[in-house]
Amino acid sequence: MLLETTAAKIAYVSGVTLFLTSLGCWAVLGHQENSPVSSQAQAAMTDQAFAKDAARGGMAEIKLGKLAQDNGSSEAVKTFGTRMVAEHTKAGDKLKEAAAQEHMALPTDLAAKDQATYDRLSRLSGADFDHAYAQDMVKDHEQDLRDFQREANHGNDDLIRAFAAQTVPMIQQHLEQAKEMLKTVSPTTSQRSGKSSSRQARGR
Repeated sequence: MLLETTAAKIAYVSGVTLFLTSLGCWAVLGHQENSPVSSQAQAAMTDQAFAKDAARGGMAEIKLGKLAQDNGSSEAVKTFGTRMVAEHTKAGDKLKEAAAQEHMALPTDLAAKDQATYDRLSRLSGADFDHAYAQDMVKDHEQDLRDFQREANHGNDDLIRAFAAQTVPMIQQHLEQAKEMLKTVSPTTSQRSGKSSSRQARGR
């Protein structure tokens, strides 16, 4: 009787141990199977986040470009603003096409930081606006270039990655133009021009 009881206990413990071991293996295998799916989901979220940021950034460039046309006093600023409206509108249309094919919903409103920039610049005019706008354009396009190059090199969605790669040259060009614009409207340049004009006036 005692032997039977002991044998039953051993059998019970062995059964429980086997069940728990099997359960542990199943959990590990299940986690391994789910890991690639999670990575894919994470990659898709990264592409979508880029697309949303790019859409908002493009809308900001367009809205600020229109403001530059109205509030700018320098011809360089007005010309740059006109270019931003035209070229970012085209880029935005391409992004919308790519996002539609991938069933990605893009935002239709500005990011809070871009709205704050617009509100700040809208209170300026003349030379003050020119300099502040030029500074913001250099800063924005430096960040845009980093973001677009990262997506072009490491993006997982073929269409969104292709859009980024096609847009990188445009952003590089805008960055160089923004730097030139900043040189044109910087206070030191204006002061230098003013001194030259004064010398010429005294020479006459």
